[in-house]
Amino acid sequence: MKPVLNILYRGPLESCNYDCHYCPFAKKKNTRKELLYDKACLDKFVDWVSQQPYTISILFTPWGEALIRNYYQAAIIGLSQLPNVKKVAIQTNLSSRLAWLEKTNKSKVALWTTYHPTEIKMAQFVEKCQQLITLNIKFSVGIVGKTAHFSEAQQLRDSLPKSVYVWVNAYKRVPNYYTKEDIAFLNKIDPLFNLNNTVYETQGKACFAGESSLSIDGAGNIYRCHFIKSKLGNIYEQQLSEILKPSSCSNTHCRCYIGYLNLKELDLQNTYGDRILERISLATK
Repeated sequence: MKPVLNILYRGPLESCNYDCHYCPFAKKKNTRKELLYDKACLDKFVDWVSQQPYTISILFTPWGEALIRNYYQAAIIGLSQLPNVKKVAIQTNLSSRLAWLEKTNKSKVALWTTYHPTEIKMAQFVEKCQQLITLNIKFSVGIVGKTAHFSEAQQLRDSLPKSVYVWVNAYKRVPNYYTKEDIAFLNKIDPLFNLNNTVYETQGKACFAGESSLSIDGAGNIYRCHFIKSKLGNIYEQQLSEILKPSSCSNTHCRCYIGYLNLKELDLQNTYGDRILERISLATK
């Protein structure tokens, strides 16, 4: 087997059952035809993964909520059983039923979950987290760090075991959004908050994106990462060996975890280890 390849997959799905005001896909619905196309793309991707000579870890980063779709559950079940898949993780609001996780190879499955205070009661979300603990599924829990969410962020941290890593996504749409007191407060909830509350200058810097990490869309098009739209090729037309190579970042800045996790100078393997895709700190026991 060759070294582990991280793949961030985002298919054409762009619908969600939540109505968060900060999300462009809030309450958006795909048509049945669009969902069938998304399923066909996903099934083709799963089949492609099964045929690869690489050891692969996958993070699904859908535009919206995917786990309310049975075909995403089936894909994760199937991928978790493949011998060449090391990890399969997905970003989710945790609104779906969770019994299907019993069918997975639990040692390979992880969830990146986010709590949205306007969409679900805290007690209901925490109960879902308790179900994951009972199921022995690895997961992280996050919240968007808007000042209006501060009390919920604290309650979330207090309501979950210390063994569950709780992260705060810095709200970067407004410059100088946080006071020093705000930052100190959020650092107590998420010790890695400052890491996320940074806009990194990345142009010309070494990055694992394109070398051992790729972004793939539903059509199989390959990009270095979600934030660089120069197409490298297509997984159904080329061998990855023709594409994977070290290169530097062409963007001036990187603002998002799923981008800067690949920035070599940050050496985030020492912070997250093999739990980097599901965003679980090694400091969490």
